[in-house]
Amino acid sequence: MSTGIKTAFITGGSKGIGYGVAEALIKQGIRVAVTSRSQGNADEAAQRLNAIKAGYAIGIESDVRNFASQQKAVQTVLDQWGGIDYVIANAGVGHFAPVQELTPEVWLETIEINLNGVFFTAKTTMDALRASKGYFISIASLAGTNFFANASAYNASKFGVVGFTQAMMLDVRKEGIKVSTIMPGSVATEFDNHTVSEKDAWKIQPEDIGQIVVDLIRMPARTLPSKVEVRPSMPA
Repeated sequence: MSTGIKTAFITGGSKGIGYGVAEALIKQGIRVAVTSRSQGNADEAAQRLNAIKAGYAIGIESDVRNFASQQKAVQTVLDQWGGIDYVIANAGVGHFAPVQELTPEVWLETIEINLNGVFFTAKTTMDALRASKGYFISIASLAGTNFFANASAYNASKFGVVGFTQAMMLDVRKEGIKVSTIMPGSVATEFDNHTVSEKDAWKIQPEDIGQIVVDLIRMPARTLPSKVEVRPSMPA
């Protein structure tokens, strides 16, 4: 049962932006459930987070492309902690190629993870958020309003996330649920098989997105920053 401690559910929370958000929230005394398609990765992330605040993190294996998998993950959190106050729909992939080279398989994977995954996460957590008067935050991208070459699948998925999240905000705000989307530019993560190094120091850091999430949930109840665009202050 709930003990009055707030709880967050973070998809793709074992690394990158998702882990940065989890770390920021746990430092605020908020329990975090982080999901990954790999139970090993989820457990490793939870272990590191519990080193910050013991007993405040759990790792859950879940595939955002699978509605039943998301239902099971959400139920695990409810069984463990009794409620969900914050949902961070973060899981995502990036495949970049011109349309001429883009395969149907890559297109479908991009849409299923980046867009369907946000919808499935919203649907499976809606009752819990309604009960807690909670907050749903999607991690989109500046690519959700700015198209560029070799990114047709990624652009389509992120344009969809922005549109879905903003429409959802209008659907549920009268029920006391807040909804925002964060749209980062270049972030220093392993996204698209990138290896993070000192050369990425100019980029937004995962903990910076974590700070934005903390700032959003600390906003007065009367105020909703529904869409937040964030860029590196000094691009390379």
